[in-house]
Amino acid sequence: MKVPFLDLHNQYQTIRCEIASAIQQVLDSSAFVGGPFVERFEEEFANLCGSRFTLGVSSGTSALWLTLLGLGIGPGDEVITVPNSFIATAEAISMCGARPVFVDVNEQSYTMNAALLENAVTSRTRAIIPVHLFGQPADMDPIVAFAEKHKLHVIEDACQAHGSRYKGRPVGSIGIAGCFSFYPGKNLGAYGEAGAVVTANPDLADKIRILRDHGQTRKYYHAMIGWNSRMDGIQGALLSVKLKHLLDWNEARRKNAALYDSLLTEIQEINLPKKMDYAQHVYHIYAIRTKNRDKLKDFLAHRGIDCLIHYPLPIHLQEAYRPLRLERGSFPISETCAEEFLSLPMYPDLAGNQIEYVAQEIRNFYS
Repeated sequence: MKVPFLDLHNQYQTIRCEIASAIQQVLDSSAFVGGPFVERFEEEFANLCGSRFTLGVSSGTSALWLTLLGLGIGPGDEVITVPNSFIATAEAISMCGARPVFVDVNEQSYTMNAALLENAVTSRTRAIIPVHLFGQPADMDPIVAFAEKHKLHVIEDACQAHGSRYKGRPVGSIGIAGCFSFYPGKNLGAYGEAGAVVTANPDLADKIRILRDHGQTRKYYHAMIGWNSRMDGIQGALLSVKLKHLLDWNEARRKNAALYDSLLTEIQEINLPKKMDYAQHVYHIYAIRTKNRDKLKDFLAHRGIDCLIHYPLPIHLQEAYRPLRLERGSFPISETCAEEFLSLPMYPDLAGNQIEYVAQEIRNFYS
C-alpha cells in the first residue's frame, strides 16, 4: 500500500468546481493584487480568529517580519522565541535587525516553557514569540502574564495552527498579533505563497497595511520604507473557498490522530504526541518520538509509507546562527526532539485503512 505524507491532489478534487469558479471570478474582474477578494478573505479570517483585523500578506514569514516592524522592533532589541521551529520564526527577528534569544520547550507539549523566560529576559527584550507547534497552542496564560509584568509584546506564531484554540479562545487573538502561513501544505493552504496577520490593535493594523504596500498611504505617497508583501487576488479567492471547509478538515485530522493514538499506544519504544488539557489541537503534524527514528523512517519508506522529519537541526545549531555562539546542549529538550521526531502521514482525507497499515508496519518494525 502507498501512503503519501500529504495528498493535496485528492483535497483539490473534492472542491474542484468551487476553486474553478473562484479563479474565474478573479480573472473576470482582473483584481489580481489585493482588491475585493483579498478583502473578503480578510474579513472571513478575522471572524474565524475572533479578531478585529486581518491583513493579508505574501507569506507567514512576511507576517512575522511586518508585525515586528510595525511594533518598532529593530537593531539593539531582543525577541525571545524557541529553537524548535522552522527558521522563519527567528529569521523575521533577524531581518528587523533584532537578536533572537531562545528558551527551551516543555517536554510534553513541545511549545515554549514559560518557566524559563525569566532567565532569558534583559533590558533589551521587546517581545516574545511563542510557536503553536504542529497545531497545538503554547500555554499562553503564563507567557502573557510574564509579558505584562515586563511590558513586552506577545506575537503568536500560529503558522501551523489555523483554527486551533487555547482554553476556548482562537489562537492569534491572545497576543497583540497572530501570524499565519498559508503555504500549500498547511491546514488552510493557498495554491502558492500567502500569509496573514490578525490583530485587534488598530494602530498596528494600519502600520502593517502600509508596510506591506511599499510604505504607501496612498498611491505614490510613501510615509515609511516598506516592502512588497501583498496577497494576490487569486490566493485570497482560493482561501475563501477553503476556509469554509477548514473546521471539518480539522475535525478529520483529530479523528485521524485519535486512531493513530489507539493503534500505537502500546508500543513502548515511541512517544505519541500529547494533547494538552488547555488545547484544541488541529494536528497540522502528527509527530511521534523514537530513538530509532532514522531506521524506522527507512523501514517505512521501503513499505510505501512517506514520513518527514520536523525539524532535524534546531535553529540555534544552524550555520546561519553560528554568530550567536550557542553550542549543542544549550537547549536539551529541543535538541532531543530534533533527533527523535518522526512525522507520520496526516491530512483530512487519510483513510482509516491507511492509518492501520502505517501502525501495523510500525509494530512490525519494533517486533
